[in-house]
Amino acid sequence: MLNIITCIKVVTDPEAPTSTFKLDPAGQYAIPGPGVPPVLNPYDENCLEAALRIKEAQSSKITVISMGVEVPKAVIKKSLAVGADELVLLEDELFKNIDSYTAADILARAIEKIGEYDLILTGRMAADTNAGQVGLAIAGRLGIPAVTVARKIEVNDNRVKTEQVTANGYKVVEAPLPCLVTVSHEIGEMRAATVKGLIAARKQPFTTWKAEDFGIGQNADKRIDQLRMFIPEKHTECTMVTGETPEESGANLAGEVMNLVHQ
Repeated sequence: MLNIITCIKVVTDPEAPTSTFKLDPAGQYAIPGPGVPPVLNPYDENCLEAALRIKEAQSSKITVISMGVEVPKAVIKKSLAVGADELVLLEDELFKNIDSYTAADILARAIEKIGEYDLILTGRMAADTNAGQVGLAIAGRLGIPAVTVARKIEVNDNRVKTEQVTANGYKVVEAPLPCLVTVSHEIGEMRAATVKGLIAARKQPFTTWKAEDFGIGQNADKRIDQLRMFIPEKHTECTMVTGETPEESGANLAGEVMNLVHQ
């Protein structure tokens, strides 16, 4: 049996209007407004769909890992409703506002604690930060090969074969198992959950681990200190360029543009 681990993050709905967000007084994180729901990271939904397709092709077990201060259970259990087998939640106050390095280290510790894995799948990035660093950092932490932005994944003879997205199409990349693959959105959207699946997921038990289960003390090993988040201020200036004739107006406009370029 192939053991697949998918790392899935719950994020604030990225389709919500920016006007519904505000920043905390310290400028450390965004606060969604009322009516803005948490959702599965769309890019991680792609990686779960990739895992489900592999499971359809061969005997596989899919374990979902999600991390946060308090992961919304109704949201993350959607992964079980569409066909994942097990759910592991990493929940602790220490997991608040961590950087990509720390997130990867904690996820890697959880994967090591699970013990058996052949293929690790992540989304290409998280929709709330767009950093795209955690997947490769997990592979580096575990010392296994990694393939990025795969639009197709096949596993045969203890090897993974992928179609990696490039600027001009794709290239075929193969690697031995165990391996980590970051999945691109080109693989397609995650399938919809059935009513039967949603009901079963609601009753299915899950595992919860705290920071102390990984030997993490009061201070997680952060490599980035975030100084301040802020909403950029927009300022627009308008200069009217005229002339006695269309030709003169065009020449004056060109001169004005050149002045701006050299400022």
